[in-house]
Amino acid sequence: MLQVGMFHSLEVINEVPFGFYLDGQDKGQILLPTKNAPLGCKVGDKVHAFIYHDSDDRIIATTKRPKVCVDHCAYLKVVSISKVGVFVDWGLEKDLLVPYSEQAYPMSEGLSYVVYVFCDEETGRLAASTRLSDFLYEESSEEGGTFEPKQEVELLICGKTDMGYKAIINGSHLGLLFRDEVFKPIKIGHSMKGYIKSIREDGKINLCFQFHDPSARNTLEEQIIEDLIAHDGLSTLTDKSAADEIAKRFNVSKNAYKKALGSLYKQKRILLDKSKITLVENK
Repeated sequence: MLQVGMFHSLEVINEVPFGFYLDGQDKGQILLPTKNAPLGCKVGDKVHAFIYHDSDDRIIATTKRPKVCVDHCAYLKVVSISKVGVFVDWGLEKDLLVPYSEQAYPMSEGLSYVVYVFCDEETGRLAASTRLSDFLYEESSEEGGTFEPKQEVELLICGKTDMGYKAIINGSHLGLLFRDEVFKPIKIGHSMKGYIKSIREDGKINLCFQFHDPSARNTLEEQIIEDLIAHDGLSTLTDKSAADEIAKRFNVSKNAYKKALGSLYKQKRILLDKSKITLVENK
């Protein structure tokens, strides 16, 4: 069955002055306008085309690639506001509607938001929503995937709370990055790699950017020693330094840096005071 909002490989069955008709199977013949057709297109060819509704609500095809397909999330900009909702730019000629009923909060023209694209069951047309929890799983054990601690995942930052940042995990689940796990500048709409930190008793998912296991800390310890050697055995980057300064030099959280310094101090490889770190010379 042909699904609106996805790419399909369809056969060209007729050529007309304004384009080509594709075999849309259960959807009938679907127009592929000349301007959106591949160069040299002819009857009998197979065309990889995206299917959606045009401004007249007719099913139409294009070889252009939208910024997002159905049942996926993306960070899209609001380009206009109407009586029925706002329209976001998703890379095609007809902008994508976010109905007022699908807005978790008021959306403003010129700003961008993370939205989920879905197919309306009643109309068969595509729309988008910022009510992400209505479409994504919030517990690891729910259908769509089970996660394990230390598992690497793809994250899309989608919101900010008093505790930290909400993120979409592998396009299917929602998780939380606590504020003390964020050691580098991030913004809503950023895509990046991360890790499953833990699964809470209620099934909710905690995330992190780095694991503070012994092997990782040992590697960081050696980086700190190498940095001290390169700077004549002295560094002003102490455990009192700002988190962003630590992240800029070592790409780790302040907590991880403090643990590594503590380990080096116990090993008597460094001396610590409020203003500097000093490398202990081996005699």
